[in-house]
Amino acid sequence: MPDYTHTDHAARSRAEKARALAAYLWDRDIAAAELRALSPATRRKLARAAGTNPPSTDETWDVAAALLAEKDAWAARHPDHPAAGRPHADEKLLWVKPPVRPWD
Repeated sequence: MPDYTHTDHAARSRAEKARALAAYLWDRDIAAAELRALSPATRRKLARAAGTNPPSTDETWDVAAALLAEKDAWAARHPDHPAAGRPHADEKLLWVKPPVRPWD
């Protein structure tokens, strides 16, 4: 008997959670590469903020990152479409810290 993580139900749940995470991240202008660079603790906080339980494996995060990359490509082709906007881009700083510039 296969374990739960390899069932169709688990795959559907993983995809649903990844879509919810990707939507939350997209609205905050967090790119796939930035998501992959986040610490596990920050990812857990992001998942909770997105209203989902934190994924137990990186597989869900990888799917979310792929969805972000797909949407990025789509938005580049359709820049005037309302769905290409990022309504909460100002919240990105809560999650992704810009590099600190040294004093000149």
